[in-house]
Amino acid sequence: MPKKYNTGLVIGKFYPFHQGHQFLIKTALKNSATLTVIVCQTDRYRIPAVVRAAWIKKTFPKVDVRILDHDATLDSNSPDISKIWADLTIQFLGYVPDVVFTSEIYGEPYAKFMGSHHVMVDLKRKIFPISATKIRTDVDKYWNYLPRVTQEYFTQKIVVLGAESTGTTTLAQDLARFYHTVWVPEYGRLYYEGKMFSQNASDWKTEEFVHIATTQNHLEDALIKKANRLLICDTDAFATTLWHERYVGKESRRLERIVKQETPLLYILTDIDIPFVQDSTRDGEHIRTKMHHRFIEKLKKNKSNFIIVSGSKKKRLADAVTNIDRAYATFLQPILP
Repeated sequence: MPKKYNTGLVIGKFYPFHQGHQFLIKTALKNSATLTVIVCQTDRYRIPAVVRAAWIKKTFPKVDVRILDHDATLDSNSPDISKIWADLTIQFLGYVPDVVFTSEIYGEPYAKFMGSHHVMVDLKRKIFPISATKIRTDVDKYWNYLPRVTQEYFTQKIVVLGAESTGTTTLAQDLARFYHTVWVPEYGRLYYEGKMFSQNASDWKTEEFVHIATTQNHLEDALIKKANRLLICDTDAFATTLWHERYVGKESRRLERIVKQETPLLYILTDIDIPFVQDSTRDGEHIRTKMHHRFIEKLKKNKSNFIIVSGSKKKRLADAVTNIDRAYATFLQPILP
């Protein structure tokens, strides 16, 4: 069925991208043969334009998403500067769009100055009673107004790690249960269990750890789509680099490059103050103390945010929750401007 307009335009900060924006772009797509979305950017914004553009592109793959860097003095919704924005937009696009879709009062004069039609979409926010300004003041409160791609950005990773038989899996599961979210199992353990009865099962090669770390990352990427604000991880690729040291006897630059650049919100290191339990897959109690101190050494060297939890299962969970809540509250402080 032919679309009403040939070239459509949506423009905004999308700071952050929310369901109202999503509805606006859907409406524009229904009525435009081609659609361009301009993501506005100044150095004042804490969330990079490439991230905001990626949210839109991932949600609407067929849309032409472009980033427009502009002077901070033009960061306004006032109709008084509509002529300036109209001239800037035409210069940026290289053509006059047939139609502009907005949910703002500046939309009509902005479109008129360009010589474009204007379609107002949900100005009074009756369909989606939300704004980016509200979200920036309290992301947690308005969480359900964020599309999945935006939620993934604000979802933070918590990594539980530690030496063998120190309760990492138990704590990871307890945290996931407490926060009603998902947890990422330790792939390395599953990998070893698969090969434990083979000849030379205890011989390890760097390629195996590269595979383990890569797969661990893939598990995180898959499960974060189901996470509720927090992604609880039972180990991560960083921890894999230390187990490579233990079993191969040296560091690996190749393996270190697989460690994600995004820093976890918090590392939780489980203490060695509980009895060692040999389940036929573990190296042995003799190595626990050395590995525990190696974890501390590397976490400090990397300037990672970490805590050590000790004591009973109940105490470990309580201490972890207290520190996670504090760190997450700091992360979700109002996004200004």
